[in-house]
Amino acid sequence: MKTSTVRSRILSLIILTAGLIIPITADRQGNPSYSAGQKEFYLQNDALAFVRPGLKIDIQKAEIAGDTAKVTFRIADDKGQALDREGIITPGIVTLNFVLARIKQGDRQYTAYTTRMQPNPTTGKLYLQANRDIGGSYASVSEGVYTYTFATRLGPAEYDPKVTHTVGIYATRDLGEFGLGVYAGNAVFDWVPSGGLVITVRDIVRTENCNTCHDPLAAHGLGARREVRLCVLCHTPQSTDHITGGPIDLKVMIHKIHRGADLPSVQAGGAYEVADGDFTEVRFPRDIRNCEVCHDKGAQSKNYLSQPAQAPCGSCHDDVNFATGKNHGLGGAQTSDTNCTVCHAPETGREFDVSVKGAHAIPEKSAQLPGVNVQILSVDGTAAGSNPSVSFTLTDNKGNPLDASKMDRLRLTLAGPTSEFTFHAREDVQKAALGPSGYTYKFTAAVPATAKGTFLVAAEAFRDLKLPKVDGTTVNARDAAANKTFYFGVTDRTPAKRRAIVAVARCNTCHEKLSAHGLARNNLEYCPACHRPNYTDEGGRPKDKMPAEALDFKNVIHKLHSGHHLENDFTVYDDGEPENLNMIHYPGDRRNCSKCHEGTSYQLPLPKNLMATITPRGFFSPTPPAATACLGCHDSQSAAAHAFVNIAPFGEACATCHGEDAEFAVSKVHAR
Repeated sequence: MKTSTVRSRILSLIILTAGLIIPITADRQGNPSYSAGQKEFYLQNDALAFVRPGLKIDIQKAEIAGDTAKVTFRIADDKGQALDREGIITPGIVTLNFVLARIKQGDRQYTAYTTRMQPNPTTGKLYLQANRDIGGSYASVSEGVYTYTFATRLGPAEYDPKVTHTVGIYATRDLGEFGLGVYAGNAVFDWVPSGGLVITVRDIVRTENCNTCHDPLAAHGLGARREVRLCVLCHTPQSTDHITGGPIDLKVMIHKIHRGADLPSVQAGGAYEVADGDFTEVRFPRDIRNCEVCHDKGAQSKNYLSQPAQAPCGSCHDDVNFATGKNHGLGGAQTSDTNCTVCHAPETGREFDVSVKGAHAIPEKSAQLPGVNVQILSVDGTAAGSNPSVSFTLTDNKGNPLDASKMDRLRLTLAGPTSEFTFHAREDVQKAALGPSGYTYKFTAAVPATAKGTFLVAAEAFRDLKLPKVDGTTVNARDAAANKTFYFGVTDRTPAKRRAIVAVARCNTCHEKLSAHGLARNNLEYCPACHRPNYTDEGGRPKDKMPAEALDFKNVIHKLHSGHHLENDFTVYDDGEPENLNMIHYPGDRRNCSKCHEGTSYQLPLPKNLMATITPRGFFSPTPPAATACLGCHDSQSAAAHAFVNIAPFGEACATCHGEDAEFAVSKVHAR
């Protein structure tokens, strides 16, 4: 059958099934389960069975005969059914790429056979780079099974059949014409050509660690490279960036990318760029000294402790010149990695020494911190119009009482109602009265006379300390308390917390321990008490920089995580100092609302009687709640106009089209 005839029949079937968005059932026999956040969820059953979404690669064997390498593999859909590589018998062409590399026993990294010479576009100078094989040939073995013969020939000087060889495959399958996306598949296969067990591979960072933030890790073009085991086959010491002439060795490049804006070279006014982009603005969403967040679970993940070396260490500490000894302290000039372990032992059990572990100790996680704990015991005087009186304790981690007057910060916040925060008062309580059971403080602010519902009291506290280092100097550390909250009913018999929208545990998959404003605020129940719909940065913004920016939580968080994707400036002011947040690069996929949101909290319609947000810098103000949330990411003029024409004086019509049962449901339009 001719290809054109088959494609015509495919398109005819799709035309017949287009528009049928009956969700597949999660427990359908033999089918994988799809969630409402996946495009496959919305395919009609017959179309789903025909299109057969997904791409899986299974490498069955690899072999080398003479100077020729071959790999046999199977490609399949999500259900494990075979796919046609050319997209004739099954929908979607599968585009495959192959990399071949070896790693000698005792070596720490791979050397690729498949390479290219890439010219600098300005000078024409050629740079060696590991690359995919080009010009190889396919042979069909059986349904979905193929053998690929590499065009790259293995020279006798570089080929040793007794060492570990690894073949990597990365592939894409484009089903965009069927309303789906581009599927990516990766696979690696390790073997020793002469026979015997594979002993040496590079297994330092696991993809699952990357995907706690990246959702998922996807690099180069269509994002086909998704496994670190594949990345290490090309990003080797032999590879050089043809644009900058710098290394694209993974252990160098990844450290520099993740430190980004905080690299000493960037702080000094430089930039960090490689051919794929400019990473000068990148900021790691937790403390960069937390090496374990990436170096975990792999067979060699602890190599960073036992095998310090100039290349990986100098990638983060790029103001150190090992050749001259500049900024290398007592280590002085070093011509090789031979002496690194003389000073830099893996760990000594001490913090802030020159051991690898000690040098990366994070002050705010130090075992030397005594700890600060605030426990709110009770709140009295809670009627509307009253000044609440709060009883609380202040202790260290051992339960010893702390002196409130000696804290660097000790504040209580009164806010409410929890249905939608509109009132907020924060007061310094370092002069709280000390009694036998703890401290007592009476707010100067009163619960509003018209208040209803539930209010909260929250505490924030910290001490700034100097912790001793092994060399006799000190390091600054902030010992901050967890923000404790206490709810009380003004008119509610049973206090009711604010509805659950975002969980801090979800934030901490990237942030480890979410904290803002100098580590003082670290509880998501506390954040919206201040970041309420009627709150802006007017108090901290210079008059010549007006109008003010909205600081409502749903506006700020969506915009903050959209960062450099925003079309408009997003700069907020605090005490006259600007902070431009367009530089933030969110490492995940913003369409995945459930990455941050609890349950169905991102879906429409929103609860009734929510306040509109004061948005002085928006296209219109005030902005109703659903529009505020959506325009936080979709900040274009056309998106604002779309929202505006669907708003009446008595409410929003967003759920008409974007409710979960509607054609353009939030879940559906964000499905990926």
